[in-house]
Amino acid sequence: MSAAPTELIDAHAHVWDRRATPQPWIDPDTMAAIDQDFSLADLAEVRTENQITGTVLVQSAHSAGETRSLCAAVDHHSVLGAVGWVDLAGDVPGQLAAIESHAPGALVGIRHLAHQDPDPRVLLTLTDGIMAVGAARLAVDLVLRPDQLDQAVALADACPQVTLVLDHLGNPPLLDGEALRAWTATLTELAQRQNVVAKLSGITMGADHQTWTAADLEPVVATALTTFGPGRLLLGTDWPVVRLTGGATRWLAAVHELLADLTETERAAICAGTARRVYQLGRRAPAGSDRAHA
Repeated sequence: MSAAPTELIDAHAHVWDRRATPQPWIDPDTMAAIDQDFSLADLAEVRTENQITGTVLVQSAHSAGETRSLCAAVDHHSVLGAVGWVDLAGDVPGQLAAIESHAPGALVGIRHLAHQDPDPRVLLTLTDGIMAVGAARLAVDLVLRPDQLDQAVALADACPQVTLVLDHLGNPPLLDGEALRAWTATLTELAQRQNVVAKLSGITMGADHQTWTAADLEPVVATALTTFGPGRLLLGTDWPVVRLTGGATRWLAAVHELLADLTETERAAICAGTARRVYQLGRRAPAGSDRAHA
């Protein structure tokens, strides 16, 4: 197996304090491994254990307060940027300006929890707000159930100037053959839109949480490599959610195994280069900022 690249950016991780940011989706019976708070110090331990050189924090709630907290974390514990939340139906430029005034350069993207929204087609009602995010040179992360993946195609066509980041490869349903075939067809269609990139993250949630192997993940990773190519893929741990399926170390070992046949340049793109480009890591900070050397 080829060695892991010297630079590894975790493009998708979370922290949360449930007193400030409740997580009602966590079932204490079936999700005991994440039924607790997770801090930057906890994240730093995972980063050290897995030789991760930097992290992009991603929002976990529709909360302006959480977004401010995530942005404040940038430059601490090797946090390189934050994907936060704004009300996409509201005054998006005003909200973004307020965030920028408190944490210049920290915000690198915006995400709406479409997979939890009562309206399964909600993103298609928010195109004006999404285009405003793109006009601010920020990416828009998409977190979707497999049955929602088709709206990513429509959104990419409606907002061609916006960089869309498909989280968790659109959550491929690895245990449902028919649904997986539909996912493959839609992902292939989506990858034809050059304003879309995708994250290798979170896909073990669609496998058997206890017994999955790298071989089980190989078909969807191969599809992602064929359709998007290494230059449009990012790597993320989805920590701490990945604790439900064996942890970050197990996940990263599987990914490195599945990418072993790629060239060093291709693996470097997936493991760091695409994240740096898409999220403009180290390039949005004011001149002289330490973040420019992160």
